[in-house]
Order: sequence, then C-alpha cells, then structure tokens
Amino acid sequence: MILTVTLNPTLDKFYWVDKLPLSLDQPEEAILIRSEKSHMFAGGKGINVSTFLAGEGVETVALGFLAGHTGQIILQDLLSRGVTVNFVWMPGESRTNVTVIAKGQEYHPLLIHEEGPPVPEEAMRIFLRKYERMVRRAEYVVLGGALPPGCPPDCYRTLVQLAHRAGARVVVHAGGEALQRTITEGPFLVKPDVRTELELQGMPVRSAEEIIHAGKKVIEQGVEACLISHRITGDILVTRDGVWEFEARVPLTTFKNLVGADDALVGGLLAALLRGEPLVEAARYGMAAAVASAGVEEKLCLDPGAIRRELDHVGVRRRGEG
Repeated sequence: MILTVTLNPTLDKFYWVDKLPLSLDQPEEAILIRSEKSHMFAGGKGINVSTFLAGEGVETVALGFLAGHTGQIILQDLLSRGVTVNFVWMPGESRTNVTVIAKGQEYHPLLIHEEGPPVPEEAMRIFLRKYERMVRRAEYVVLGGALPPGCPPDCYRTLVQLAHRAGARVVVHAGGEALQRTITEGPFLVKPDVRTELELQGMPVRSAEEIIHAGKKVIEQGVEACLISHRITGDILVTRDGVWEFEARVPLTTFKNLVGADDALVGGLLAALLRGEPLVEAARYGMAAAVASAGVEEKLCLDPGAIRRELDHVGVRRRGEG
C-alpha cells in the first residue's frame, strides 16, 4: 500500500481562455476575461499521486486535513475516483487554487494559490495518531506539498522518522524548509518543488550542472535518490550509482495542462517500482506519465495505454556516456 500525505489539500479550478490581457494595469476599468471552459478537481501533491495510483490499480490511502464545504467537494471527488481516504476534519475552509490557461500558452499557466486554513494543535494530534496506525501498512509514504499554517516546520521530518520506524520508504515531494529538514533523515527519494525557488538547500538548480551538484550533495547526506525537473520536458536523477538525464521528445504545443504532471511523475515511478522495475526504468515510466498528463485537460492521465505510448518519446542517458 502507498500512503500519501497532503496536509494542505486544495480544490483545483482550471479556466481556459482565448488570451490574457497584455497588462493588468488598468486602474480605471474592470478587466473581464471570459472562460471558454472550466474544470474542477481535488488537488494537492499527495492527493494527485493517490488519484494517479488508484487509476493504475494500486492500493493507496490519502491522508491529511479537510475543512468546510470545499473539503466536502474534495472528499466526494476523491471517492468518485476510487481513492481510499482517511482525513482529519478541522474548522475553516479548505483552500481553492485557480489556474488560468491561455490558448497557445498552455506551458506557461497563470497560478493563483490560497494559503489554506490554519491547523489547530488538536487536529495535528489526531492526524499523528492516524498516521502512526496507517504507516504500519505502507510500503511507501509520499509527503506532498507545502505545509499549511499551524503545522510545525519540522512536521515532515517527524513523519519521515515515524515511517522509517515502521519500515516504510519515504518520498518527499515538496520544497523549501519542509523538504530541507527531512534530508538528514535519509528518505528514499526527494522530488524538490522548484517552482518558486530554483534552489535546493541554498544551492542553485538552474542548469544541469547545478542540479547534479546539488543532487550529489543531498545524496551525501543519506538520501537514496534525488529527482529534479530540468526544463519543461526534462528531469535529472541522481543516485549513489550515477546520474541519468531524461528527455521527452515532444513539442510543447501538445501540452494542454501542466498542473499535476510532476505528481503523475511521482505516481508513475512508484507504480513501476511496485511492479518490480528498477529505479531508472521506473523514473522513465514516471516521465511518460507526466508527459501524458500534460497532454490532457483533466490534470492527470489515467490511461495506461496512453502512458505506454509516451514511453517511445522518453529518452534516458547516463551522464558520462555518449
């Protein structure tokens, strides 16, 4: 079983528009942007991974916090997709994230993210009790996304420690301080979120050379594998055994919605590992899942056939080889 943790779930709303105004600096006028179509899905990194895994037929449980009417919508969406859930309810209203996608600019969406409700101490205590029970059944644990207000900054570190105590392998799919505090605990895989800060532990990760340098430093601290996105269609995997570069040979014009592609990558990688594939091939399957997901409006591609077709477009090269 794969247990995912999303401490700050969201209701993802997507709006497709013909174009965005060149400038929003029109103080004397309201700016009306008409949406040609829209979609709404339960979201958050861990939730997206669970949704993908459920589509692959993998046993998964989504854990985290929900609140208010928005939380009910998130819950019902997950149940309709066959995801087993075990959330802690708390006061407030779960957040809503908005993505605006302009025609011809699908690879460069406009994202508006809410902060989310604060987590009360009692809700955190209940969550930890649930987590300690559930993690005993898990082969892998995915800690996904940013921490909500009220969560201790070392929350993910504590969850990694509890998972290791239970014998589970941990994937940290997050960024910033929440990720940094877990690294010395030696998680199995880290997938840094570098959307807002192009750095890892204070080291820049803009170029391939910088990514590899930062990845090797993380591996030296006990992490087994580090997977970092490099450009829209590329990823770099760093392990103790070497460095591999993945590249999807697809035009950007085929993309319809990039939100969730990174989560499909993590989900695809884990699904392949459970099938017994080695890590490099599992990462290649994850990359194919990410490309397939970027090519659909529904955020996540849940068609295994479409994902396998994308495998033909995903190349992998070991660094140092021709």
